[in-house]
Amino acid sequence: MDLNNLKPADGAVHKEGKRVGRGEGSGKGGTSTRGHKGAKSRSGYSKKIGFEGGQMPLQRRVPKFGFTNINRKEYTGINLGRLQELVDKGTVKNEVTLETLIENGLAHKNDLVKILGDGELKASLKVSVHKFTASAKAAIESAGGEAISL
Repeated sequence: MDLNNLKPADGAVHKEGKRVGRGEGSGKGGTSTRGHKGAKSRSGYSKKIGFEGGQMPLQRRVPKFGFTNINRKEYTGINLGRLQELVDKGTVKNEVTLETLIENGLAHKNDLVKILGDGELKASLKVSVHKFTASAKAAIESAGGEAISL
């Protein structure tokens, strides 16, 4: 290290911005680089999200329709084929719980889980999750397993 390659650490030197509003002689006095009048020239101005220069914003122009149920419950669907894959890999022996599905990355800890009937289940499993479709429940029971709703 020599004197000719010394430099301050990254982030240690901060270049000051332009000093505005310090008199006409500075060249940045008067309107302080903000132009004349209008909302942008005022202190405290911040553009609202979706603002379109006074034109009616898109959010308010498009028609609203339909209904959103605020009490809707969203379920994470897992097909029977995925359960059979877990059995084939050897990660599941004879019981599938919510914890098992979370460990294998098929669900998150706060998810509601529903078993769907797509795919084929050969193994006899005791499955305990929140919900089952009728076809999934029938397939689990026909394979000699047990479907338990939490």
